[in-house]
Amino acid sequence: MIQVETVGTQISVWGEGPIWHQDRLLYVDIESHKIHAFDPASGAEQTWDVGQRVGVVVPRASGGFVWAGDTGFHFLDEATGLSTFIGDPEPELPDNRFNDGKCDPAGRFWAGSICLKKRQEAALYCLHQDLSIEKKFSPVTNSNGIVWSRDGRTMFYIDTPSKKIRAFDFDVSTSAISNERVVWDTSEDVTSPDGMTIDSEDRLWVAFCHGGKVICYDPATRSVQQQIDFPCIETTACAFGGPDLTDLYVTTGLKPGLYEPHAGRLFVCRPGAQGVPASAFLG
Repeated sequence: MIQVETVGTQISVWGEGPIWHQDRLLYVDIESHKIHAFDPASGAEQTWDVGQRVGVVVPRASGGFVWAGDTGFHFLDEATGLSTFIGDPEPELPDNRFNDGKCDPAGRFWAGSICLKKRQEAALYCLHQDLSIEKKFSPVTNSNGIVWSRDGRTMFYIDTPSKKIRAFDFDVSTSAISNERVVWDTSEDVTSPDGMTIDSEDRLWVAFCHGGKVICYDPATRSVQQQIDFPCIETTACAFGGPDLTDLYVTTGLKPGLYEPHAGRLFVCRPGAQGVPASAFLG
């Protein structure tokens, strides 16, 4: 049985989007409007309040962060805490906000929206290095986990209410996606796939919201490899980190009406797998 433990001091209302970069774990608390950075070596924690719901944060290669939230894409100056607006592709959809995302191997930032009224009115977008925003896939209801294979030729993606993990052929040079297919249909599970990461063997690690678990799935063999259980029901997303990328960090959230002593905490475990380095935004 894999042992899990809490780290850091933060209790998130709805933690999400962990990503390892330069010896720190970045993640967000969507409902508290905060971006967090956690240094496991020193225990140091930093927090930036961005003044609105923030669904995802990624590092920027030239310094600082890029994040997406209620009003689209923004830069964040780490030193001053000031955000700079980039663009919003959905200003006419007040029931939508941005949710999960990551950077592809070429340094483009992919992030998708969620319709809070549970309508199929959301989409997956790509923020290119020239700061243009392109709609890539729609319609979806709750754009969530996204990762790329080691060779950069396959993109995996989750629209949570569909309960399906999709794969696309991916062109690194152009960002074009094609040949949509389902590699894992989780419809028999009463819980829902949420955030996702990938390991050095191209296995998918998927956090299941309302499920208290992270499942390792191998799309090559179409088989579940491992399940890790957590002591709170809202497991939201996961990312490999640590010096050799063998620590699996998992964000969690609070379930309304249910008291759980460790809900909202950041967890870490060591499942015997190794992650891959995260890409930073090159714009």
